[in-house]
Amino acid sequence: MAVLVGKKAPLFEADAVINGGEFVEKFSLEQYIGKKHVVFFFYPLDFTFVCPTELLAFQEKLEEFEKRNVAVVGCSIDSKFSHWAWLNTEVNKGGIKGVKYPLVADLSKTISENYDVLAGEYEYTEDGEMDFEGDPVAFRGLFLIDKQGVVRHQVVNDLPLGRSIDEAIRIVDALQYFEEVGEVCPANWKQGDAGMKATADGVADYLGKNY
Repeated sequence: MAVLVGKKAPLFEADAVINGGEFVEKFSLEQYIGKKHVVFFFYPLDFTFVCPTELLAFQEKLEEFEKRNVAVVGCSIDSKFSHWAWLNTEVNKGGIKGVKYPLVADLSKTISENYDVLAGEYEYTEDGEMDFEGDPVAFRGLFLIDKQGVVRHQVVNDLPLGRSIDEAIRIVDALQYFEEVGEVCPANWKQGDAGMKATADGVADYLGKNY
């Protein structure tokens, strides 16, 4: 599994569905560089079980991300037509109607490969034919990308393990606090807590007050 933290986020152009039902060609994260932080997350498949709980949870917290000037973008290996159908299916029928943030269609699986979240890999058989070993869907990867297009945080869950949206918000807050104040964020830091200076004296002062 590649560690992308500290590196430029892989860019792409792909079909996407935005605003709950509008098709867009050549959607790219590049549009946010210099303007917004981005939470870019992968999920395995449309019309599954854990996935709608995550996508709906992101939508429920979308206002919190927007208040922080953060764009939320989802991605799976489904087609734009599958995304559209799922977005137009009622929640009580397994759909995600009401989700408004962009969903990217990674039908070629190249985006998932570039972010190294594809649950398997291509290999050559003894006959020289290419075959896929594993499950050709994306793990539950999440990447926080700053305004310079650099990945500052990543977490990857296995397929059965849903993510904490509140934790994603906490990490956004921590990054923005560091960017604005210049102090680092200790363990379990949350918005409103004190940070600490990245010096020996700063650490000693923080520990003396909190432990």
